[in-house]
Amino acid sequence: MKTLKYTLVDVFTTQSFGGNQLAVFHDGSGLTTKTMQQIANELNLSETAFICPPTKPQNQINLRIFTPQVELPIAGHPTIGTAFVMAYLKMLPTQDGVNKWVFEEEHGDISVAVSLNKEKITKVEMIQPIPVFGEILTRQALVADLLSLAKGELDPHLPIQTVSSGLPFLFVPLRSIAAMREINFRTDVWERHFSRNLDRQHIFAFTTETEYDDSTVHCRMFAPAMGISEDPATGAASGPLGAFLVEHGAIDEKADGNYVIRSEQGFEMGRPSFIDIMIHKNNQQFEEVKIGGTAIVVGQGELYVP
Repeated sequence: MKTLKYTLVDVFTTQSFGGNQLAVFHDGSGLTTKTMQQIANELNLSETAFICPPTKPQNQINLRIFTPQVELPIAGHPTIGTAFVMAYLKMLPTQDGVNKWVFEEEHGDISVAVSLNKEKITKVEMIQPIPVFGEILTRQALVADLLSLAKGELDPHLPIQTVSSGLPFLFVPLRSIAAMREINFRTDVWERHFSRNLDRQHIFAFTTETEYDDSTVHCRMFAPAMGISEDPATGAASGPLGAFLVEHGAIDEKADGNYVIRSEQGFEMGRPSFIDIMIHKNNQQFEEVKIGGTAIVVGQGELYVP
């Protein structure tokens, strides 16, 4: 019997029981992919992360990330949350200021930065791959049916489009926060029309009406293919979301090409989350996409594996 230690954190929040839950296993070395998947299914959180030895000596860790059903090539809140846990537990040397690390993920090497002030973790950021814009879906009535909304609740000024920074999401703009609250996701429609297309499996609805004045966008994400009925904070979608908003003029253009966007999510689930998105665009080209936030440790535990 092997005893595995893990830390439970809420990510993209400063309050317990907000944000997105994450279990970070301190030592995943020696575990098979099958066992990791079984553990993720046992805990049944949106994601479970395993810290493994890096394959390249210059990198800090190899990070394996699982939903209850699948392993992910890249993910935001597990990356941010794992970096927070490693700094919190002093698993790597840290100092006041910005500490830069590189995590190996299935998609590739991911740069992270952990900021400390007087030994307190103030922010964790990750650089995401430059978003790739995919197809525009013109079947508005079908998308409205998927969300149990009238077609008129869709924002007519923005497209329904797939964007990916390693994991594709179908972005669905809505007119209002009232419409966001009324969403009733229909898995039957999803199964028939979205489940078999990898670019349309994960549905990300948003509106530029927000609960908080300092937020830019209000969001909800549905991912049945991952075993996630709804996600309270989706880091992997946030960089692509920021790029979408900039590309389609949903936020005011910045002369210097630097955009700071705040996404709020999880409110309808009772788990408010806030994700900061930083975009740099130069001469019509996206040059850097970062997301950031913080986390809070809510518990620690042990799991016994035969």
